[in-house]
Amino acid sequence: MKAANKHALILSAATKVFAKKGFFNARISDIAKEAKIADGTIYLYFNNKHDILISIFDKELGAIHSQTKDMIAKENDAEIMLRIFIINYLRAMKKNKSFAGVMQLELRQTDKQIREYRDTQFAAYLNMLASIIVLGQKQNIFRSDLNPDIIKRTIYGALEETSRVWNISLESNYSLEDTIQQLFQLILAGLRVQHPVISEEPA
Repeated sequence: MKAANKHALILSAATKVFAKKGFFNARISDIAKEAKIADGTIYLYFNNKHDILISIFDKELGAIHSQTKDMIAKENDAEIMLRIFIINYLRAMKKNKSFAGVMQLELRQTDKQIREYRDTQFAAYLNMLASIIVLGQKQNIFRSDLNPDIIKRTIYGALEETSRVWNISLESNYSLEDTIQQLFQLILAGLRVQHPVISEEPA
């Protein structure tokens, strides 16, 4: 097996193990067993568990970030850009439920390496969302009284919690399309400028 393929195999196995057992309870031997390789092989590619976890974030969230950035760069309407952001995040979380679980649990760690990742790469991802809000305000689509820094966190929090529906058996029948549409409309209702309705009075 090529080195690149083995690297990807380890990350995939680790994602499943971290989602099932949690980062702190998982052992390198658990990851090796899931990947069907020797324990020592993992150390040929990664220094430790934290290195693996950061690599998972880089690979999975990095792909979402890159794809979303490329897609919104082709648009100039803030509402369309916001919809693209929401679609790409939810689609990725439904496709890779294990990664969704790792994101929800492990990105909140206070460990120095995770904190640094959260303050750089993850922050850049959220700042893309803030930039969409700012653009919408300039276009007089979104309310000017809203703080983009607060709103980006509010929207991401809604996305993160909503993505959990596919990991909960009682709610697993929620379709991606319905989930996107309902969340998008709810967020827009809070963001949109409410233009006054001008009624024509009888002469």
